[in-house]
Amino acid sequence: MDLYSQAHSLGILTEFYDGQGNRRVTDEAALKIIVEAFPRPTPHRLLSGAIVIRPAQPTRSRLSETAKLPVKWTVKRGDVEVATGETREVFIEWPVHLPAGSYRVELLDASSCREELPLLVAPDKAYSGDFDRVWLLAVQLYGIKSRRNWGMGDFTDLANLIETCAKLGADGVGLNPLHALFDDRPGDFSPYAPNSRLFLNALYVDVEQAPGFANGPGSKALQPLRQAELVDYKGVAALKWPALRAAFDAFMAAPDHADAAEFKAYRAERGELLARFTCFEVLRHRFQKPWWEWPEEWRQPDAARCAALLSGPDRREADFVAYVQWLAERQLRHCKDLAHRLGMKVGLYLDVAVGVQSDGFDAWNEQSAISRTLSVGAPPDPLNTVGQNWGLAGFNAPGLELKNFEPFREMIRASMRHAGAIRLDHVLGLKRLYLVPHGFPAKQGAYVQMPFDALLAATAMESVASQCIVIGEDLGTVPEGFREQMADWGLWSYKVMIFERDDNGRFRDVDYYPPNALVTLNTHDLSTYAGWRSFGDLKTKRGLDIDPGETDQDRWHALGLWDEVLRHNGIHANDVHSAIGFLSRTRSRLLAISLEDLLGVVDQPNIPGTIDEHPNWRRKMPIDLEDIPGAVGLDALKAATAERISPAGV
Repeated sequence: MDLYSQAHSLGILTEFYDGQGNRRVTDEAALKIIVEAFPRPTPHRLLSGAIVIRPAQPTRSRLSETAKLPVKWTVKRGDVEVATGETREVFIEWPVHLPAGSYRVELLDASSCREELPLLVAPDKAYSGDFDRVWLLAVQLYGIKSRRNWGMGDFTDLANLIETCAKLGADGVGLNPLHALFDDRPGDFSPYAPNSRLFLNALYVDVEQAPGFANGPGSKALQPLRQAELVDYKGVAALKWPALRAAFDAFMAAPDHADAAEFKAYRAERGELLARFTCFEVLRHRFQKPWWEWPEEWRQPDAARCAALLSGPDRREADFVAYVQWLAERQLRHCKDLAHRLGMKVGLYLDVAVGVQSDGFDAWNEQSAISRTLSVGAPPDPLNTVGQNWGLAGFNAPGLELKNFEPFREMIRASMRHAGAIRLDHVLGLKRLYLVPHGFPAKQGAYVQMPFDALLAATAMESVASQCIVIGEDLGTVPEGFREQMADWGLWSYKVMIFERDDNGRFRDVDYYPPNALVTLNTHDLSTYAGWRSFGDLKTKRGLDIDPGETDQDRWHALGLWDEVLRHNGIHANDVHSAIGFLSRTRSRLLAISLEDLLGVVDQPNIPGTIDEHPNWRRKMPIDLEDIPGAVGLDALKAATAERISPAGV
């Protein structure tokens, strides 16, 4: 089989039209790397791919033309046969009695051709929530200032913010990704470039609440970190990690019985996955290089070797990794439970990154399903004429199919552990991913088809199991029918006011917004409302020699059109509370209001395409958490959200 035939068999599109209408053919050298990065699944000779069964949907699959009848089939769950059959027709009618879950189907045709495929029995739709229309406050947790934290927002700040939000009438708090980063690389602080999406960022732990904590740094060390305009991650890490180790040593020396039992239960619950994570972290610190350069015996996760390592001299270091994760889980779970006790309909709304760093735990742990030599990105378009390379490793379709989609389900499950809603960043990646081989320019990538139905089914399964709403970040241009298929599975859309304009540039009216959607003024990658109205974003980008894609005249025109739609709805001011009042009237069931907007912050949290040129993911709020209620325009906020305020918050 030649290179292009191999690529086609793996769902790799060797040519495409970019956002400027130019036909692009993937360079042969780049294509070879992409092909070689994927595992080799059994060729699909009898069926086209994974089988998905939904209630009240046809439960038949059409056999390929090469299948020789009759075809026998067996459905297994683990090693247990749950159904068998044979067909002499071109269709297989699947049993309707199978409980929701993940299965494998073994097929055998008359020519002795064998094939094995995943079968997913899914709920009809993802979980939809049990509320009408509510609002939540969106915050960058690291940027919360308080008079008690250690220089960046932590989980105690989050608990205090939840109490404040309940008084404001909010039904949840939306957060940046909380994924685990690298404890020894505090300079790698982007929440969207994680070590692992399966575990938590320990810098959010409030060390003073850790069992075993006794004494922390004094005010002389803490005050500069608290008062700094930007988060000093290196400074925070330099104080937190020694304090965590001291607390751990004290905890291990004389653990409180209840805390020790809780720690043991947590380790048992997270099981083999946590054991592998602790093993990986020990090895990463030992070898100080990417895992593919480690000694051969450690380049693949091995249960027996990990067990030996965790029972040997490195056991205490592994215990420390587990202890820190336990603290993070414990404190985040407290926040979730607090929101529930306060009657919040959503609680925590968490963001899920589109990929992981290639030298992190997830890429080591799932080497068949995650391609570490490829980066997720985007092809050239009018705003990025050379394309984009996000530097993140993503899932691949053949590997997911071989693993019955369990790596994807595990990631979704971990993201939902403490959430009432999650947002999947770049949800288009469930249908197709643009992948760029390491060392090649972004324009030399290729689109790769993903098993969309199977991934939607897996998402719905986890959503129903966790009672968690799923919102897909579906901004920009998506393939025809994409949003309809997403909605058919119960995934919500993501509507951003700044983008919601018709072909003539007019802003969409309130009736345009669909019910099952999260609606918001902007995102972390866009201008704040104050920045948008003051042209602050345009000035900042031009100062960085970045084309903002908009002239001052364009912005004046847009502001005029925005004022026009406000007036059409009887809103005669254009301040942030007026804008919130407009979005509050939409049918969309979730409204997210950013804390930056309520506080009149001009600078946005992140400017895409920059690294050190702009203080991405470092800006703090201009006031302390304790002062927020008096600074958000309480009466105006409650008036703007009156239709959405829960009785508990009035």
